[in-house]
Amino acid sequence: QVQLVESGGGLVQPGGSLRLSCAASGFIFRYSVMNWYRQVPGKERELVATISSGGGSISYADSVKGRFTISRDNAKNTVYLQMNSLKPEDSAVYYCNCFSSWGQGTQVTVSS
Repeated sequence: QVQLVESGGGLVQPGGSLRLSCAASGFIFRYSVMNWYRQVPGKERELVATISSGGGSISYADSVKGRFTISRDNAKNTVYLQMNSLKPEDSAVYYCNCFSSWGQGTQVTVSS
């Protein structure tokens, strides 16, 4: 079955960086578009970044453009989200997504 396992979240000060990873299994990763979403309590899940199967097409939410970078390693079945210049409003649970499958999420907290 499809499994998506996120890691790399944590507590970081404003202006800091984190790198999230999502290890995928149970499907043909190299043919699949991958997404990162985030959600804070009481709000809808927000699409943060998308990467095409080969990595040649990438898009970002306006709120993270210039600060976040999505990438993938098809040999490792892993998608990454490099987050720089983090702000308190980036605090959320971050989820990896492919089609209708979701990981368990990883908490990112940006606070001094």
